[in-house]
Amino acid sequence: MPSEHKTNETIKYKLATAMKECMKSASVEKITVTEIVETCGVTRQTFYRNFKDKYDLINWYFDKILLESFEHMGEGKTVYEGLVNKFHYIQQEKLFFKAAFKNDDQNCLRDHDFQLICAFYTEQLETRMACRLSRQLQFQLEMYCQGSIYMTVQWVLGYRKCSAEELAHALASAMPEELQTVFHKYGCGLMTGNCYHYIKHFLNYQKKPFHGKTLMP
Repeated sequence: MPSEHKTNETIKYKLATAMKECMKSASVEKITVTEIVETCGVTRQTFYRNFKDKYDLINWYFDKILLESFEHMGEGKTVYEGLVNKFHYIQQEKLFFKAAFKNDDQNCLRDHDFQLICAFYTEQLETRMACRLSRQLQFQLEMYCQGSIYMTVQWVLGYRKCSAEELAHALASAMPEELQTVFHKYGCGLMTGNCYHYIKHFLNYQKKPFHGKTLMP
């Protein structure tokens, strides 16, 4: 049912756009489904045919823009260029990212972002190296991804004042030397078509709780 799927996707994006519009004047916890559907011009029944609640909507859209951000990263020729592209895209969606992270009291979205990017880079490295990462490299990768996400969230929330280029340079420079050498040697940091499909596969099969709801992933 390709046409039906396309219609559902269109409605979901309309609801996400309405949610973002509501975010301009209210915090996530104060936004109601009624406000979302009235802004969107659809019925509550239509909303609940597509989402369980407003958090389910946030989770769905968060995954969509995460995937988009990785596509933008893949257009860069280096880790630095990929990060600059990603941060410029985040700036376009800054209202949503800021509201989502500000409301992420349990750090579920941040943990999800960490799992996604760490699994993505692990898949890239292990595929190109044709072997499992050593415990030391895996440790460095996890530490680097956690630090990168923390700094990115601080930047999105306005606690770190710098440009996308400055943040990308700082993060690229902060990568442990051993890990950086491996990235350069095997050309990691650039997303191939296989990696794009891997991310989509990862998103489809991971689940985490968000505010007592189900976060997909």
